[in-house]
Amino acid sequence: MQIIRTIKELEEFVSNASGKIGFVPTMGALHNGHVSLIKKCVSENGISIVSTFVNPTQFLPGEDLEKYPRKEQSDIQICEQNGVSAIFIPNEKELYFEDEPLIVAPKKLSTILEGKTRPGHFDGVLRVLNKLFRLTRANSVYMGKKDTQQLIIVQNMIKTFFLNIELVACDIVREPDGLALSSRNVYICDEDKCNALRLSRSLNKAQNLIQNGEEEASEIKASMLEVLEPLKVDYVAVTDRNLNEISKIEKGNTIILVAAFVGKTRLIDNIWI
Repeated sequence: MQIIRTIKELEEFVSNASGKIGFVPTMGALHNGHVSLIKKCVSENGISIVSTFVNPTQFLPGEDLEKYPRKEQSDIQICEQNGVSAIFIPNEKELYFEDEPLIVAPKKLSTILEGKTRPGHFDGVLRVLNKLFRLTRANSVYMGKKDTQQLIIVQNMIKTFFLNIELVACDIVREPDGLALSSRNVYICDEDKCNALRLSRSLNKAQNLIQNGEEEASEIKASMLEVLEPLKVDYVAVTDRNLNEISKIEKGNTIILVAAFVGKTRLIDNIWI
């Protein structure tokens, strides 16, 4: 496996690569959720590239940019163990310029849910991914459904920028107790762990209600909020696959999303119906 830190090295690697290129963009601190993306990427492509870059432009003032977990040696080891062709570990100066054109995520998709709480976050996501997609010359990109809104916004960029990339949406990986894996889970202390599980349990409650014939989004949301107590809930939303809020469940076209604070840590989770 090649460890790449500069744009020049990446360009040389990609220029000499033969076969289909798969790409997994991450912010490092790799866990089993990332590993599931990596394994799928490696299995479906001749060349696999993983990036581990804590992207400053997607963090808002006061967020956890400085303390975001960084585990470079562990990331390298995980990528080596899983057959990755190259890991790209750039610094900010490699990727960003003082003056450069900016990307603004479409308002309809980026000012709701995560975007309402974190205005400008998705602008930063698209800004870095646009660069990484072009630098890696990826044919396929692997991203997790845990960040569903991000998935939908990135797919919109691929479509509207006419990028010749397949976006592969991969299922959420959970701990045995149901907690969705996240690099930010390291912030959760043992005494808060039970409260963190309220997110996945609220979604399980929603799924059970739907399986028993409940179709009203308002009833499902009310039941979820009961499970989420006493957490500070940011949102519970029932939407279609384009993030439009819906009043009734549409099987095959529904996403149920939740965001809540566990202590000072903000967690997100969702299910696709």
